[in-house]
Amino acid sequence: MADHLEASVTLPSDPASVSAARAYVVSTLAEWGLPADTEVSDTVRLIVSELATNAVQHTFGQSPTFTVDVELERDERLRIGVTDSHPRFPRRLPAAVQQDNGRGLVIIRWLTAECGGRLRIRRTGEGGKTISIELPWAVPAQPMTRAGRQEP
Repeated sequence: MADHLEASVTLPSDPASVSAARAYVVSTLAEWGLPADTEVSDTVRLIVSELATNAVQHTFGQSPTFTVDVELERDERLRIGVTDSHPRFPRRLPAAVQQDNGRGLVIIRWLTAECGGRLRIRRTGEGGKTISIELPWAVPAQPMTRAGRQEP
């Protein structure tokens, strides 16, 4: 495999784009050797869903699009970032407000840490922000069965 692989897609800030972002990342990773039916792929799918949902819901119409970047470095590190043009960084809501939403970044941080990765939030040169995760690249030797166990 190449030392560095990159893929990117820009989508409208619309709820339908969340599933498009998920599908794009999963198909890209499958092309790079990560089968879609693995636990790692499921984790990445959930992380991308949360990142894309945040880009759609919390930019208050100030970011007409968001971009999903996927990078694989030397078959060792996977980076996925979602960039929008809204300047405000995400913030944790008070517990009383978190009844139906507000936990996305907590979920992302927990899933990323559980996989041995890290979460970063940084400003873009254009005044927006990128929320990215970095995970160790771990392609399983065997795909997962529907029951969640690895096939022999």
